[in-house]
Amino acid sequence: MSTQHEAGMAAAHHVLVLGAGYAGMSAAIQLAARLKGREDARVTLVNAQERFTERLRLHMTATGQRLAELSIPELLEGTGAQFVRGWVTAVDADAKIVRIDDDRALHYDTLVYGLGGEADTAVPGVEDHAYTLSSAQDAELLADRLARLANGTVVVGGSGLTGVESAAEIAERYPEPNVVLLGLREPGAAMNPKARAYLQAALERLGVKVRSGVEVVKVLPDAVELTDGESIAADVVVWTSGTRASSLAATAGLTVDERGRVVTDAALRSVSHPEVYAVGDAAAIRQGYGVMHGTCQGGMPTGVHAAISIVRVLKGKQPKPFRFGFYHTPVSLGRHDAVVQFTRPDDSPRRVCLTGRMAARYKEMVTASPWSTWGRMKKMPASGAFWPRGGRFTSARGAR
Repeated sequence: MSTQHEAGMAAAHHVLVLGAGYAGMSAAIQLAARLKGREDARVTLVNAQERFTERLRLHMTATGQRLAELSIPELLEGTGAQFVRGWVTAVDADAKIVRIDDDRALHYDTLVYGLGGEADTAVPGVEDHAYTLSSAQDAELLADRLARLANGTVVVGGSGLTGVESAAEIAERYPEPNVVLLGLREPGAAMNPKARAYLQAALERLGVKVRSGVEVVKVLPDAVELTDGESIAADVVVWTSGTRASSLAATAGLTVDERGRVVTDAALRSVSHPEVYAVGDAAAIRQGYGVMHGTCQGGMPTGVHAAISIVRVLKGKQPKPFRFGFYHTPVSLGRHDAVVQFTRPDDSPRRVCLTGRMAARYKEMVTASPWSTWGRMKKMPASGAFWPRGGRFTSARGAR
């Protein structure tokens, strides 16, 4: 390599992407595709594992079902983006340095922070006695335990969508144990009456016992305790009650919200450090209807928008505001059943929903869609920039 070329490489604007989830992968692929061939910019993606974690399928991994081995370097192949495997142990937002495994330091000019959420294990006993679905490794540990459980009781703590999908998958895969789903809200509470009734009937058909209006306050080795003092025996506890963000952002000095998510401006830049963009579950992104909640359908657009914004800034332009409207809530109920609630941009339910095998096919199409989306983006970056903007639900007043 010539000295002149080395100098050019040293001066190249370095964009560092942390986290290869749906949002981080989208940011890295979109960036690399738009910057391909340019020597004044380079893209590096950092992730703890080389294997891509399909978070949308973790409930399948947890029941021992084999999934495709998706390699992050292979997904990046042909883009020019560099991949670095390692745990992010610290971020110095003022010095613009990220430490990897405590013994390596990566300097950046622009950072895309995509270290998303993990299970909130603040309830006493969860860390020691419950299984979570924060990673593929967590799900594999649960799969091993369930495979050794001849009968007994599996308690799923948390009646949100992850809890519903997990309870349904476990009950279908392992019909002998009792499966109990506990939560403050009834399953499918945010759906319209038809979709909610279908979901609840499906759980009943699978033999899942649902208890709503209850809250677990402690997890013991062989039981869970509720707020009223009642104890429910449990051979296995699966914890799906809420998520929390990594503490790295707060420690780095970035402005975060009460859940540890990076607070962003309208263009997805940190309000305290504008050279840092936050995407996916790691970001507190305000729209006209409120702060977005984390989903794949919203996460991938945040990654793409951050990438487009970075390219605009490199060209001397101002980034545009991010706008996003929700459009569906697909929920699997085992391998051959599902319910899909179509929504307004603010995530409130429409009257339209899909159920049964057609909904299961729809859910599978959604779950597999990232691969085709990323493949198209490599060849045609602009193809990734289409998503529902939300109309009046996300207009200027709410996007500030």
